[in-house]
Amino acid sequence: MNLDLTWRLLKGGGRKGLLGVWLTLGAVAVSTALLLFAVAANLAFDARAERGAWRNPVPVAKDAAAKDAAAKDAAAKDAVAIEASRFDYVRDRAITVVDLAALRPDAAPPPGLPRFPKPGETWLSPALAELARELPPAELGDRYPRPAGVLGDEALVYPGELVAVVGHAPDASAMTAERSDDWIMGKPPVRVASLAGTPSEDAEAYKVLAVIASVLMVVPLLVFGGAAARLTVARRDRRLAALRLVGATPGQVVRMTVAEAVLVALAGALVGAVAFALAVPLLTRIEIQGGAWFAGDLFPGLAVLAGVLVAVPLLVGLSAVAGLRRVVVSPLGVAKRETPPGMRFVRVLALLAVLAAFPMLTQGTSVTIAAVALGLAFLCLNLAGPWVVGLIGRITAGTARGPARLLAGRRLVDDPRSAWRTVSGVALTGFVAGFLGLLSPGALAGHDAGPPQLRVLAPAGQAEQVAGQARERLAAAKVPAVVTVVKRTVVAAPPGPLDAAAMDRARTALAGLVPGRTPTTEADERGFGDQLLADVRVGTIVVLSVSFLVAIASAGITAASSVLDRRQTYGLLRLAGTPLEVLDRARRAETLIPLGVMGGGAILVGAFCAMPFMIGGVSVAGVVTLVVCVVLGFAGVIGAGALSRPLLRSVTADPAPRPD
Repeated sequence: MNLDLTWRLLKGGGRKGLLGVWLTLGAVAVSTALLLFAVAANLAFDARAERGAWRNPVPVAKDAAAKDAAAKDAAAKDAVAIEASRFDYVRDRAITVVDLAALRPDAAPPPGLPRFPKPGETWLSPALAELARELPPAELGDRYPRPAGVLGDEALVYPGELVAVVGHAPDASAMTAERSDDWIMGKPPVRVASLAGTPSEDAEAYKVLAVIASVLMVVPLLVFGGAAARLTVARRDRRLAALRLVGATPGQVVRMTVAEAVLVALAGALVGAVAFALAVPLLTRIEIQGGAWFAGDLFPGLAVLAGVLVAVPLLVGLSAVAGLRRVVVSPLGVAKRETPPGMRFVRVLALLAVLAAFPMLTQGTSVTIAAVALGLAFLCLNLAGPWVVGLIGRITAGTARGPARLLAGRRLVDDPRSAWRTVSGVALTGFVAGFLGLLSPGALAGHDAGPPQLRVLAPAGQAEQVAGQARERLAAAKVPAVVTVVKRTVVAAPPGPLDAAAMDRARTALAGLVPGRTPTTEADERGFGDQLLADVRVGTIVVLSVSFLVAIASAGITAASSVLDRRQTYGLLRLAGTPLEVLDRARRAETLIPLGVMGGGAILVGAFCAMPFMIGGVSVAGVVTLVVCVVLGFAGVIGAGALSRPLLRSVTADPAPRPD
């Protein structure tokens, strides 16, 4: 009975009533698609970390703590292989080189290999194998002789990654020579019980950044999704109030509301899921952490997809029911369109309390607590928004010098929640822009002053011998360079700039000069830091793009919904002689005035929350990013709101305006 009546009321709303349903469906679809993107991004970073974990092996349990011969012998029995890693370079691209030596004939191979590599043979990733075929052997191929096969995708962090797995004997110099243990050079040889490993430090750092980015994206999405349940709220409340007055019970009203909201939200969630699936091929092209993505990493899986498809309609249904208190308790007041009681200042106090505690919550605490604090600041900003909008309305109405501004002020006072829904998207985006804009990093200082110099650390007491070998190799490769020794470091400095081919010939000539070490330039050693900063900039752009999409969609959809909610009022004002231009100016002022105040305030709140995370002061690039974001955001919201002008003209042209 309730479903049948709900369906009849949906169809009986007429063409403009169905337009409100389509607006709600569109809002839910946008929220679902972007929510799936935020969830999938975290799962994708987890998948990357797991696939690259075999390169970060865990030493056998007793190997690191062994203090006597007996303990060392016991640890040696548990070990099945020795693994080390380093970085090589070609055409200014990093190559991850993993050196392996089997200690047992039954040692399990790493992921992506059919068997354990034999001493002297090399397995290359597909992209590296193709590059080795394209370039002359003296530039790349001679570094990795005896290629035995191609690595599978299971061994790669991302498509197109350059990886080489080199087999050695356990007593080979590459597996016994001293190496440094850092994020620039790689990992020294360790005895391992298996190649399972754990995610590396840089993988964990990216996972942390993904969590923070998700909070910045998900909270506005949840707010937008909840607001979707309140679109065309005035029309629905008056309709349900009429049903209460003719005898419908509170339970029937609640069930009808839930049925309507959940049906529309479920359809919107399905549309959003399909839109996300169609967008995955484009999303895989976003390059972070060195490369693009495997499509499978960005598909969240059936369990996660089902969870989102259940959670979104449930959120919309709960939000719809939460707004039914006045309909259930005071249906006559709703039918007579009485102004609801004003909101309390405690909303603003909650925001001030969170902001006061925010620096303490983010100082030396876990990432989870910092993310929760950031989410609380978001939610409290959304909670305080309607109260501030009501205050703005009273000030606007009190200082009005014309009918348009007076109408706008009175509307803000009459229904600040609805007005806040129109501008909440860009206000929350202002928070994101203020937070990320000031944190946007610039480039690292200390670029090369002249031609790049290849450097390699020689074993103690062997620097001159290694330098002599370097001169012979470079002369044979016909690469001009002056080789000198600075303490233990052998430096090969060309007299002038080298093209990419000559630089790679020099790298190949010096490969293996010192076992376990790769000749590198200053730019190589700085490359991982530059990569991290570049990825932070890309992540900033992605998060802001998602936030702006939410803001623009929210502004356009809620503006159109607001016109539908007040179509009888607009029609009566038009029949009473109010010019259409006055109504349109009032509609614009109703959006732009709180938008300017709340948008600016949200930017300041976001900048305040960013201060505990700032290192080295504010960057010029961050300020530019912030300004561009503000301009684009305001322009997008104004443009989206302007799309509802034809709808305003349509509803005011009705010669007999009536409610649903």
